[in-house]
Amino acid sequence: MPRDSRMSRILHVLIHMDRHVQQPTSAQISKMLGTNPVVVRRMMSGLRERGLVKSEKGHGGGWHLTKSLAETTLLDVYLAIGEPPLFNIGPDSEQPECLVEQAVDARMTKALSEAEVLLRERFAAITVADLAEDFEQRFAEQKPRAAASKSCA
Repeated sequence: MPRDSRMSRILHVLIHMDRHVQQPTSAQISKMLGTNPVVVRRMMSGLRERGLVKSEKGHGGGWHLTKSLAETTLLDVYLAIGEPPLFNIGPDSEQPECLVEQAVDARMTKALSEAEVLLRERFAAITVADLAEDFEQRFAEQKPRAAASKSCA
């Protein structure tokens, strides 16, 4: 099963919107992500519904942040993209007949549920500003080599 990269892609976009490209259009974001503007609008709609971004149509329009990165947690973004499955492992069937499989599935389901609770708590404790600060630190450490490539957009 392929990885779901929507969350990391949206976090990337939010940091760029804050630091590099105020009010980008869906077309500009699609170039940054290497995808179609329709896909961008679909991804951004969840953020808009949760009050993290706003869009303006027409000439001079585009997307802009409505909450600061310091007010936006990874959990906010995770919820905005529709809470995709956090793990690619789990029970093989809904109602296994084999008692061994039932025991394995029960224990795996319990462990994964506990891990999901912990991961959501961790997401709630990390802000997008924390990630942006990590970027700034990485950039400062590589400044001599990366002066011309601060942004990857």
